[in-house]
Amino acid sequence: MRALVTGGAGFVGSHVVDALLTRGVEVHVLDNLSSGRRENVAAAAIFHEGDIRDPEDAFAAARPELVFHLGAQASVSVSVQRPIHDADINVLGTVRVLEAARLYNAKLVFSSTGGAIYGDVAGPAAEDHPRAPISPYGTAKLAGEEYLLTWNRLHHTKHVIIRYGNVYGPRQDPHGEAGVVAIFLKKVARGEVPTIFGDGSQVRDYVCVRDVARATLAAANAEPDVFNIASGSGSTVLELVAAMRAAVGQAFPVEHGPARLGDLRRSELDVTRAARRLRWQPEMSLEHDLHETWEYFRNR
Repeated sequence: MRALVTGGAGFVGSHVVDALLTRGVEVHVLDNLSSGRRENVAAAAIFHEGDIRDPEDAFAAARPELVFHLGAQASVSVSVQRPIHDADINVLGTVRVLEAARLYNAKLVFSSTGGAIYGDVAGPAAEDHPRAPISPYGTAKLAGEEYLLTWNRLHHTKHVIIRYGNVYGPRQDPHGEAGVVAIFLKKVARGEVPTIFGDGSQVRDYVCVRDVARATLAAANAEPDVFNIASGSGSTVLELVAAMRAAVGQAFPVEHGPARLGDLRRSELDVTRAARRLRWQPEMSLEHDLHETWEYFRNR
C-alpha cells in the first residue's frame, strides 16, 4: 500500500504518518514547511517539499492508493484577517489535491473541523447538525467538504470526511494560534503566564492526537461518509486549566484577555457514528495525555 499525507510534517499529520508506518505502508509526505517541521517526519517516510496548490510532482512520485489530506491553513484569526489567502489554500488547494488523487484512482480522507463548521452548539453536535461557521476558516473547510462530496457523486469516488474536535498532544505548535494546551504548557515551561481569552467558560471537546491518528486510518477503510472525531464531551477552559495544573504539579497563574473575534462559546461533538461504523472510540484520558504532553514541552 502506498499513501500520501499532505501536511505530514505538521502536528496531526506527522502522527498519521507514524501510524501508517507501523502498519507497513509506504508513506510519502507533501508539506511546504510553512508551519510543519521537517524533524516531525519519520526517517522511513519519503518527504516531498511542496505546496498542496501544486501537488502534481509529489503525486507522480508517490503514485498513491490512499491520500490523507491534512495540509491546510489552520488559523481562525488568519482566516478573518486574510480570507482570500485562507480560501486559496483550503478551498483551491483541496480541489487540486482532489484532482491529483483522481488521476491515480486514490481514495482520499479529508481532515475537516467540527467546531468551526457547526458553530456554537447547545450540546454534542452530530454529523447532520446544521452547519453555521462564524469564521472564513470554517466556511473554507465546509466548502472543501462539499467539493469532496461532489467528486463522490460526479466521479464515483469513495472519499471520506472526518471532522476533528480540539486535538492536543506532543508536537503541537505552541506559537501563534495553536491549541490552548500547547500554548499554555509551553508558557508554563518558560515561566511565563498564559492568557485565557474571555472568561474561561468556553467549552471545547479535547481529543488526544494518537486517538485522532487511529481514527484517521480507520476512516480509510470506511464507505463514503462524514465522521466526528473527538472525546464526545466538553470541558471549559477553566476545567482544562485545572487539569493542566494537576499534570504539571503546580498551580501556575493565568491572566485574562478580551474574547477573540471568531471564537466559539461552545463546541462539542457527538462521536456515536464513529463508534458504530469505524469501531473507534477515544482510548486516552485527558489526565494521562496532559501529563505526557507536559513532559514533551518541558523538555524542549
